[in-house]
Amino acid sequence: MPLVTMKEVVARADHAGYGVGSFNVVSMQTIMGAIKAAEDANSPIILQAAEVRLKHSPLNLLGPMMVEAARKAKVPVAVHLDHGSQLEIIKQALAMGFTSVMYDGSHLPLEENIKKTREVIKLAKEYGASTEGEIGRVGGSEDSSEDIEMVITQVKDASSFFQHTGVDTLAVAIGNVHGIYKSEPKLQFQRLMEIKQAVGIPLVLHGGSGLTNSDFRRCISCGIKKINVQTATLTNVVRKVRSLLSETKEVDYFTYHQCVIDAAYESVGSHIEAFQSGNQA
Repeated sequence: MPLVTMKEVVARADHAGYGVGSFNVVSMQTIMGAIKAAEDANSPIILQAAEVRLKHSPLNLLGPMMVEAARKAKVPVAVHLDHGSQLEIIKQALAMGFTSVMYDGSHLPLEENIKKTREVIKLAKEYGASTEGEIGRVGGSEDSSEDIEMVITQVKDASSFFQHTGVDTLAVAIGNVHGIYKSEPKLQFQRLMEIKQAVGIPLVLHGGSGLTNSDFRRCISCGIKKINVQTATLTNVVRKVRSLLSETKEVDYFTYHQCVIDAAYESVGSHIEAFQSGNQA
């Protein structure tokens, strides 16, 4: 199955009414677990690397593994740079074979966000890659280092942003937050439907970890077609490794290695089921 663009997989999901999981990976083991889960479920997926996490998982090492894993997969897999902010890193990802990039200008005034997103779109088109933008601001931060205040996406801003950029997908803030939810999520489904009606393109949900299957499916029915997952996967890895070390006195490296793969596999598989993308490859 060839490496595909993010636009291809979400367009099909938008037409058929399911969601595509976009799974942050940080190592060879998490890549292997995610791909195996997608293949076993016959589901398209997106592998993504968050710019802020590259200090732990350097792009020059992680990126080629992601691209090669996608190329060899038995199901459609897109490779995406998440929350890109530095043009040089975005260029590196595209040159490496990433088929999608996000420029996150959500912290900027609308006009400047539009201007910088257009620059990234122009660059991505040179590589035949898809693009994601963001309007509004999702609470928290991608690496949980900041308690960023949420800014709910305004319909008029989303509409203006799309009209002036033509971005392929749009990340929105409707009460979702990065990382662990500190209280019960209060998602604004009516706002989500209004945004979808205004822009027409597939929408993106950041902060997927911690939502219920019912939340996910309602978001999908209201226009979300790409759903980002990171915290749930990494939390499951830590939980499974702790359990392994507590239950077994002596653990060799390769037992640990397989434990990480299995933990990623389990988390990705459960989200594929929640998003109803199984047997859609």
